[in-house]
Amino acid sequence: MVLLSLKTGNDALMPRCVPLVNREVFHSSSRVCSMSNSDRVVLALGGAGTVGSGVVKALLDKGFKVAVISRDSSRLDRLRSFVSPNTKDNLTTIVGNVGSEDGAQQVKQELLRTVGKVTDVVSSLGFSWWQGGPPHTQTLKDLHWVIDCLLFSTFVSWKAFFPLVSDDPNCTYTFITGGAGEKLLMPGTGFLTVGAASSLAFCQVLREEYPDVPCKLNQVRIDTGVATAERLAPGFLNHLELGEAVAALVERRNTSHSVFNVNCPADLKGIFVNEHL
Repeated sequence: MVLLSLKTGNDALMPRCVPLVNREVFHSSSRVCSMSNSDRVVLALGGAGTVGSGVVKALLDKGFKVAVISRDSSRLDRLRSFVSPNTKDNLTTIVGNVGSEDGAQQVKQELLRTVGKVTDVVSSLGFSWWQGGPPHTQTLKDLHWVIDCLLFSTFVSWKAFFPLVSDDPNCTYTFITGGAGEKLLMPGTGFLTVGAASSLAFCQVLREEYPDVPCKLNQVRIDTGVATAERLAPGFLNHLELGEAVAALVERRNTSHSVFNVNCPADLKGIFVNEHL
């Protein structure tokens, strides 16, 4: 899920941070082959959620094969009924837990047995909202739960699946995060800010620790709400339109180590769906 957030102007802290109103991006010089979408297999972490389902549908509509892992089989069933009927054969769903080290390794082996390979990863793990109260009213268990959902699961899944794509310039790894870590959104959301900030910091660390990794490593940072069509509020992103934008980024593979900031629906139309990205 993406975290509802407000933009705070801290982009200078993010290396190669690319506002969507600016068309200048860091273009990778690594050679990319003309592998067709039908030859590519995308692992969508968090693909059964609101954000992830939009991404999964868009990828399938573009001809990709997509694999989704979830602990909840009912969410996988809903996802299968949500995608375009003519693309269902290209969707693989696996029940498993990518939030624990043992679980991630087990489901990784099952994934490879089932689909054979992974060429791309899109990670949108986490939850959309938390307002449990000010810190003095919370317990260590509460904080641990938030950090576990927003940081630990992202780290554990990255550690398990990044080696599948890291050394290939034809592969991609895309994080979808929120910007709630930049500012306290409202009273009682403090732990959300802490958890979201840790997720943003982790993505920054990866860009700086692995500056020369051949895989196209990117982050899409959402600074507004994301919802399905029936739940859209003013300024929110339609999860299908966001999915189309992310799918376009994955498809093109022509930028790396970049952060794409999405503050409103116009940002998607302004860059992501432009054929010259």
